[in-house]
Amino acid sequence: MKKVIQFILNNQAVCIETDPAGRLLDTIRDLLGYKGTKEGCGIGECGACTVIMDGRTVNSCVTLNAQAEGRMLTTIEGLAGDKMADVIKKAYVEEGAVQCGFCTPGMILSTYVLLKEHPDPTEDEVRDGLSGNLCRCTGYTSIIRAVLRAAKELLGEKPENERSE
Repeated sequence: MKKVIQFILNNQAVCIETDPAGRLLDTIRDLLGYKGTKEGCGIGECGACTVIMDGRTVNSCVTLNAQAEGRMLTTIEGLAGDKMADVIKKAYVEEGAVQCGFCTPGMILSTYVLLKEHPDPTEDEVRDGLSGNLCRCTGYTSIIRAVLRAAKELLGEKPENERSE
């Protein structure tokens, strides 16, 4: 049975008739066309499907459409042009934290929320903040460096590992 569900997605009002027990991931990707949200494991373990819901990261593969009712959602596409997100993305590239790119949208969204909550995180806070996101390519060292670099840049500091060219 379908039901009308309303929410804000990437600062745009959405009113969609869909199965309230369906997965938010499928609604975001298939019905609304936001392909940056990926399906990895399908059981909420890998973080490839990460979206921001009311300021917190959630795994959209285990979030029901009904849970989005009245909420504010952000996908990686919703961060386009956001200054903080641009600094984070740049740091990921500069630190070599992007390889195959499959986990990157979820990692960026988790980093964004982490840095909103902890503008100057410790390495342990970064590890904890990204603990719901898995990467099979980078080994995490470059990702951690990227998050710490972005934090420093957002605080107006020169990152310790700034490469001179």
